[in-house]
Amino acid sequence: MSDLDQRPAVRECGGRADISAKPVHELLEPRAVPLGGSTKVRRLLPNLGRRMVGAWCFVDHYGPDDIVDLPGMQVPPHPHIGLQTVSWLHAGEVLHRDSLGSELTIRPRQLGLMTSGRGISHSEQSPAGHGPVLHGAQLWVALPDASRDIAPAFEHHADLPVITADRLRGTVLLGEVDGAVSPGTAHTPIVGLDLTLGDGAEVRLPVEPDFEYAVLTMSGSTEVDGVRLDPGSMLYLGCGRSELPLRAYGDSGLMLLGGEPFEEKIVMWWNFIARTGDEITRARADWMSSGDRFGIVRGYDGDPLAAPSLPDTPLKPRGRTR
Repeated sequence: MSDLDQRPAVRECGGRADISAKPVHELLEPRAVPLGGSTKVRRLLPNLGRRMVGAWCFVDHYGPDDIVDLPGMQVPPHPHIGLQTVSWLHAGEVLHRDSLGSELTIRPRQLGLMTSGRGISHSEQSPAGHGPVLHGAQLWVALPDASRDIAPAFEHHADLPVITADRLRGTVLLGEVDGAVSPGTAHTPIVGLDLTLGDGAEVRLPVEPDFEYAVLTMSGSTEVDGVRLDPGSMLYLGCGRSELPLRAYGDSGLMLLGGEPFEEKIVMWWNFIARTGDEITRARADWMSSGDRFGIVRGYDGDPLAAPSLPDTPLKPRGRTR
C-alpha cells in the first residue's frame, strides 16, 4: 500500500505523553484518498486527532466496491522502510509482487505481511479476471529501533487461528487473543483481530489492560462499549480495559487493533518511517536513483512511482495526537 499524496506531510509520531491510560471513546473520522486505478480509500490513521494505536500507524479501509467492469486496485511499485505492511481482505483478491521475488495472490481472511526493514519495494493490484467486489484494509505497523534495519521479508499465512463464541468468529492476524496466537511475525507487543458478528450477538471480548485499542468498522452496524458505529469509522478506546462489550445490529464485521503504546518517536513521510529527517532524505534519494537498496519489482506492467518532492519546512514534533 502506498501513500499517493503528492504533498505528503511529515509527521512525528510515537511516545507515550498523549496516551489515555483510562478507557475513552474518541471517534476518528476518515479522509477520502484516491489509491490507484478505480480504488478510493478511507484513511483513518494517521488522523487529525490521532496518529498511532500501539505500533499501528497507518490504516486505510476500502470498499465494498463493485469492480466488475473496472481495473480495481492498481498500485505501481513503490518503496518502504521501517515498517510492516498488513494486507487484509473481506472480498476480492490482491496480487502482491515485491523486490524479493514474491508473487502471490492474497484472498479474504489470509494474511499478507511484508516487513520492509532497511528497504523493499512492492506493487499491489487486482489480478486479471478478478472478482466483482473489492473490500478490505491496508495497514502499517511501525518497527522498533531494534528491528527497523533488518533484512526485508514477506510472509503469507492462509490458515490463521480462530476464536469463537455465540454468533462471533474472530481471526487473529497478529499477536494473541484468548490463547490463540497468530503465526505472523511481530516485533512489538501487538494485536490484530478480525471479528464477524451475527445479528443480535452480544459478547464481552477479553483484552489487555496495558494495551491501547481502536476498532475499525468494516461492515454492518455495531455497538462498541456502548457507542453505535457505522462502516468506515474508527473508535479509539485508550487503555485500562480488561474486556470490551460488543453488540451487533444485523450481521457485521470489524477489526480490533491494539498493542503496547509505542514509546519511540518516529518520523513518517510518504512510504517511509524513520527517526530523523535526514534518514527520510536518504531513503528518497536511494529510491529515485534506482540503486540496489529497494531492488526491482518484476512482472508489473508499468513504471514505478516517483517520490514526491520533500517539504521545505523543518520537522515539527507533534506527538501521537494533535
